[in-house]
Amino acid sequence: MILVDTNVLLDVLQDDPKWAGWSQGQLESAHLTDRLAINAVIYSELSMAFARIEDLDAVIAEASLTLEATPREALFLAGKVFLDYRRQRGTKQRVLPDFYIGAHAAVNDYPILTRDVARYRSYFPTVRLIAPADD
Repeated sequence: MILVDTNVLLDVLQDDPKWAGWSQGQLESAHLTDRLAINAVIYSELSMAFARIEDLDAVIAEASLTLEATPREALFLAGKVFLDYRRQRGTKQRVLPDFYIGAHAAVNDYPILTRDVARYRSYFPTVRLIAPADD
């Protein structure tokens, strides 16, 4: 199972001029050998790109993405990592979703397909990242 980060899916959906090709290629390659999954946080972030839930659900089905529940242990870990981040004087407001995703991957031993590697590498060093080589 590979957890697919929101940015990779949005690259493809929004035909990002810089990243759509890389993201599409990675999704296709990963799909050949693994199941691809998202969690509730990724689903919620993706929902902002759609006017209707049916449209989002159709894209998820077409991409053969599984919607996985985030384990309770991952929710607990995300809170602890966020607390550590705040204690280190972290001030960015949009970090908690990444901590939920990283903790989910860490607890289930899933790799993450992402372009946003810095926070995952810092707070979840055991999680394998599938990311662009220059990151």
